[in-house]
Amino acid sequence: MSLSVQLHKRLILLFLVLLAVVAGSMVVSTGIGDMYINPLDVWKAVLGQGLPDHILVVQTLRLPRIVIAIMVGASLGVAGAMMQSIIRNPLAAPDLIGVTGGASLAAVTFLTYLPGLYSIHLLPVAAMIGAVAASALIYMLAWKRGVAPVRLVLVGIGISALISSLTTMLIVMSPTIYAASSAYLWITGTIYGTSWDNVLSLLPWTTVFLLLAVLSVRELNIHQLGDDIAAGTGSAVQRKRLLLLGICVILAGSAVSMAGPIGFVGLLAPHMARRLAGPSAGSMLPIAGLLGGLIVLLADLVGRTAFLPHDIPVGVFTAGIGAPFFIYLLYRTRNAR
Repeated sequence: MSLSVQLHKRLILLFLVLLAVVAGSMVVSTGIGDMYINPLDVWKAVLGQGLPDHILVVQTLRLPRIVIAIMVGASLGVAGAMMQSIIRNPLAAPDLIGVTGGASLAAVTFLTYLPGLYSIHLLPVAAMIGAVAASALIYMLAWKRGVAPVRLVLVGIGISALISSLTTMLIVMSPTIYAASSAYLWITGTIYGTSWDNVLSLLPWTTVFLLLAVLSVRELNIHQLGDDIAAGTGSAVQRKRLLLLGICVILAGSAVSMAGPIGFVGLLAPHMARRLAGPSAGSMLPIAGLLGGLIVLLADLVGRTAFLPHDIPVGVFTAGIGAPFFIYLLYRTRNAR
């Protein structure tokens, strides 16, 4: 009992420390750029006080971008943690098994062929439709008297490669150079030019489905025990797995719709969270969300400040960190069955 209370206190402390780190990083990131603003003036600008130039830079240019970075990173981190728990594979992540690829294909189609027909605010809907369609295809192809986790991963990797080639072909065959360049920049994973409209468009999806993810921790813990044990507890394994994957798909699809396919966040954050908080879904999901938001925030900070006047897409840095980590995981699990 004493050990349980100590662990509970440690996790609460870990969550509060990470929350403070994320909040502090947001303040520091908001003040860094072409125009440096000290943290005190950042707070004044957030409250609508201080110099007009500071208010403009903070409220209009930097703060929406930082809020989107946190929301996107949290969604990808939690989606990756859920997927690894469901599939019971440390290499599983939305971007590695085709979920974000489907969202990207639909979004690129929207950007290159339908930009003048429909409002750009429908881009999140298009991306989520693509994510759901790709996930449904992967699920159907992996079905054989149920869906085995290993088969789901293998089918997902194959579909991801196919979708990636189709996305590239759409960009090459784009009717205009402007549309092609916009789509190409988008698929690198960027939150450049984010506005409060983008924040408001993403907020309902992020809030609702992060809450659903937290409410599903019991089922996630049961699925980590294996299909036979999960069925023995009375869980409808296939139906619950489909519902849990649906939450992952919406979280990943909504994040991709605003930031493009930012790679490896859904792989990195869950592994870091598991090391810090343990394998239990109840403790891992909140930590993975905070770490995912912090990873995207810091990657974007480096991208927009380290190479001025250039603004490097955040996806370049997450891929630069995530790809070697993925290779390390492959090496570490090379003898696993």
